[in-house]
Amino acid sequence: MARAFLPCIPLILYVSSACAQDSTTSSASASPTNPTVALDQATVNGVSASGVQQFLGIPYASPPVNELRFAPPQPVASYNGTINATTFGYSCPQQNASLTSSFFKLPDQEGTVVTMKVDQRWADVDFDDDEAPPENEDCLTLNVMRPENTTQSSNLPVVIWIVGGGFETGTTQYSAEDDAKLVQRSTQLGQPMIFVSMNYRVSGWGFLSSQETKNVNGTNVGLKDQRTAIEWVNKYIGNFGGNSSRVTLWGQSAGAISSSLHMLHNNGNPDGLFHGAFMQSGAPIPVGNYTGGQPWYDQLVNQTNCTGSGDTLDCLRKVPYEEMKTVINRTPSYYSYLSLDLVWVPRADGDFIADNPQRLVEEGSVANIPFVSGNVADEGTVFALSSLNVTSDDEFREWLKFSYMSDVPDQNVSDVMELYPSDPSAGSPFNTSIFNAITSQYKRSAALQGDLVFQAPRRFFVQQRSGDQPVWAYQDSRGKYTPFVGAYHSSDLTKMVLNDYLIRFVNNLDPNNGTGPDWPKYDNSSKQIYWFTSDNDNTGVEISTDDYRVPQMEYLTNLSLAYPL
Repeated sequence: MARAFLPCIPLILYVSSACAQDSTTSSASASPTNPTVALDQATVNGVSASGVQQFLGIPYASPPVNELRFAPPQPVASYNGTINATTFGYSCPQQNASLTSSFFKLPDQEGTVVTMKVDQRWADVDFDDDEAPPENEDCLTLNVMRPENTTQSSNLPVVIWIVGGGFETGTTQYSAEDDAKLVQRSTQLGQPMIFVSMNYRVSGWGFLSSQETKNVNGTNVGLKDQRTAIEWVNKYIGNFGGNSSRVTLWGQSAGAISSSLHMLHNNGNPDGLFHGAFMQSGAPIPVGNYTGGQPWYDQLVNQTNCTGSGDTLDCLRKVPYEEMKTVINRTPSYYSYLSLDLVWVPRADGDFIADNPQRLVEEGSVANIPFVSGNVADEGTVFALSSLNVTSDDEFREWLKFSYMSDVPDQNVSDVMELYPSDPSAGSPFNTSIFNAITSQYKRSAALQGDLVFQAPRRFFVQQRSGDQPVWAYQDSRGKYTPFVGAYHSSDLTKMVLNDYLIRFVNNLDPNNGTGPDWPKYDNSSKQIYWFTSDNDNTGVEISTDDYRVPQMEYLTNLSLAYPL
């Protein structure tokens, strides 16, 4: 699969299949006769290998540089000449995320930064990717992969992959081999499909939020990049043999959250751009409005000497690339003390996101399309590694008040602490008794973060939409006994069995095909979900009830509706 929310964590997991992803950045091996496709007045030259034709690095919008930095994407109006689509385009600028670095807290009123160090027992664990693909602001490209022998009249269904990465990282370049295998697998199942992926702006480049960006329609430009790529598919995928009336959005983590936000955009009217969604570990999250990003905008302004400028946003657009990247990298990442209380995240702006996404779900402003939404069992474990220096009840309360619950009344914080006790047998990895308790608060933190950001939003989403549209839900506990992290966030991306359900869904808008137990639609009376327990397609699945940690998640959902992140 394409790269998950997280970089690989082999030093903690010892042996992690998730880390065996392809890191190819060059083109696939060319066949003697390489495929071509016409786009407007242009000829697009691709490559072919192992039964899959690939068209890589096709620009879908103008380079977001100079005056277009931090601006909405400008779609390519028309193509001319020859387009070499044999290699990937640049990755969009990525934010550094390392547990070895200092943890940056919110700037105080003087604009300084308070730091706290990670527990030194993990000081030798480096989470950065030293072999990352090259980055550049000129990065708004997409890739199309299709089975060989596809013609313009093939009319194949299409899946659009939105890569995850916590809205701070994410690139399509890591997974060319896996993406091609997915297309190969669709042919083997007799349900061929076309695969599309896009690069979009992340971190401060894509999610700068402030009054200044709001004034010029410049909030959530990363989501707007995605939307522009989806519109490109609607316009051009027929040239590749795809059917623009059979398009499914697919994403994991930030990619799944993004998919759900596209379902909420435009009062829930998808404008015929997509017709289904398959979302792994991501649902509409409880985020507040654009003003929550103002302190971080102001920090960029202060640290780039744009404070005295009459137009600070115009000044930021003129800051040299390397300087801007350095300043953005000083802000907290998802491996910081703030963890999943993300600095760079989609925020309600009255434009792309009209309101707190969970309020929109509550109001029914959701695209009426079939969708699948699921979680892994231990969503929060890898994120709890960034707060291992929290080792007492008092420090846990301080961490909660600083990050997720800064505006929450003290009594509600106490309620949350009671619902998520420090008893390791109640924490995550769940159902592992007293084991995996790296510190006295680690499993508690992992349980809370996984439920708050992933499990509770998923349950709220499917229960709100059940009965109004076809909905399927799942839980994945495969890998439960992975040391320290259990069935960790992104672990489901390594399981080909889930890919088969995806392929069937893309073709039929239903994940079932008669193998294994029937996957029932989610119903609020029975609350049945598919529960993956092993990699065997027939025996490793059971039908279960979505009734784990009900009081805890109901409380978190009500709290997040009142006090969004």
